Amino acid sequence: MKNILIILLLVVTGVGFSQTESDTLAIDTIQTIEERTIEDAKELFSSGDSLLLKTPDSLLFKLHKEATLIDSLWLNELIKSPLYDTIPYVLQPDEKLVTELEELPTELLKERLLELDSKTPFHIEYNKNLEQVIRTYLKRRKSSFSVLMERARYYFPMFEEQLDKYDVPLEIKYLAIVESALKPRARSRVGATGLWQFMYQTGKQFDLNVSSYVDERSDPYRATEAACKYLSSLYKIFGDWDLALAAYNSGPGNVSKAIRRSGGSKNYWNIRHNLPRETAGYVPAFYATLYIFEYAEEHNIKAKENALAYFETDTVQIKGQLTFEQIYETLNVDIEVLQFLNPQYKLDIIPFKKGKNYTLTLPVKDIGTFVSNEQLIYNYAKAEESKREKPLPAYVEMNDRIVYRVKSGDYLGKIAEKYGVSVSSIKRWNNMRSTSLSVGQRLSIYPKKMNATPVKTTPSTTAKKELPTGGFTVYKVQSGDSLWLIAQKFPKVSVQNIKDWNDIWKVKSLQPGTELKIYNK
Repeated sequence: MKNILIILLLVVTGVGFSQTESDTLAIDTIQTIEERTIEDAKELFSSGDSLLLKTPDSLLFKLHKEATLIDSLWLNELIKSPLYDTIPYVLQPDEKLVTELEELPTELLKERLLELDSKTPFHIEYNKNLEQVIRTYLKRRKSSFSVLMERARYYFPMFEEQLDKYDVPLEIKYLAIVESALKPRARSRVGATGLWQFMYQTGKQFDLNVSSYVDERSDPYRATEAACKYLSSLYKIFGDWDLALAAYNSGPGNVSKAIRRSGGSKNYWNIRHNLPRETAGYVPAFYATLYIFEYAEEHNIKAKENALAYFETDTVQIKGQLTFEQIYETLNVDIEVLQFLNPQYKLDIIPFKKGKNYTLTLPVKDIGTFVSNEQLIYNYAKAEESKREKPLPAYVEMNDRIVYRVKSGDYLGKIAEKYGVSVSSIKRWNNMRSTSLSVGQRLSIYPKKMNATPVKTTPSTTAKKELPTGGFTVYKVQSGDSLWLIAQKFPKVSVQNIKDWNDIWKVKSLQPGTELKIYNK
């Protein structure tokens, strides 16, 4: 049997050739190994679209040429699937399906699916399963799609730009809904992260790096580019977008096995029953989402209008470390807006590191203010950091994942300290809702090189400052004001002074008309 395994391994590693060359190489490899190591093997012949290999143990192995080629291309790409988890918009086995919906008769659905099939490169055909998924979404998740359309207003133009660049069908933009519900910080129970749900190793393969400050899998632009590259490589392997989608979910290996178990068929609907359960529901979820977005008006589904549009934002490269709090204080851009536009910064801090091009995305109306006052803002940030009692965590790259086995006497704080990570990170990586541990439990940990957990930057509300005894001026906040801009109007007054004098302990928007006390210094 060892010889058989060697043969099979060598067959699938004939990479970097055309299909004809690869098939020939595979046959020649088998013949060479057979002549040298399998003396009792007498027959090696081609039959239709498969190879038949007779072994010394009288076992007949059927090797589909196309499936073998797929394995070869897969190994050549060195790709592992980024997803091993149930997807948010895939219906669960126990979720009650809707079979009747007055607004969508079966015949009308068939006509619309036929129309979608005619204008997309996907094999969108009517079947009962897809109909049930669409009806269930329309019946139970209509309000969710209104929220998704609001988010899509920002993300879809970004997606389409990258999809077009890599010649990937524009309809793939709907895949991010199935993956993450358009939440850039979405994280699955096994650690797949971002809009496109990349696992750690796959993210690194596509240059999505993780550090103590930054998770580039949550960077909308970079992650979308990585997803385009990955999907393009899968399409080159399978030559079919339906199978590329299935492979994106469960991995090329599982799709290749499903092709074999289905007698060599490469039609998604024919191999679906041999795919993992979540993948069997994954492509229908994508089609259902595509249908609902394309026919949203017919189903009276509308997006909210208060989301920021992609064209209303711009990006600037950072030349020094900045915190979101400092950006708020100088530009008066809400922390929530900064988090939405810059979700890759895990600690709400944009680090500065030589050789790294970290960027800040802002509303267009604030970009001009930032650029015009750039050096002043960096100077302010440095001055604020010099006052900090404890320094911010050092920048370190995330190491590869380790699996830690819980021992007697362990608790999360102890384990976190050992590997220089936070308790909340361990809980997030392992989808833990409590801090309870059991002996023998295995924990996935991405260790850092530092030995301290991040320090909170918000001052304690219990350490209230004493107010000056002199007189003060009441300043009424104007439209466009920020704490920093206000401080510039008064000699020797700092942002921290204004925060201390007015009990501003948490960062919040300055509303026009708010009255602030400015003491004479």
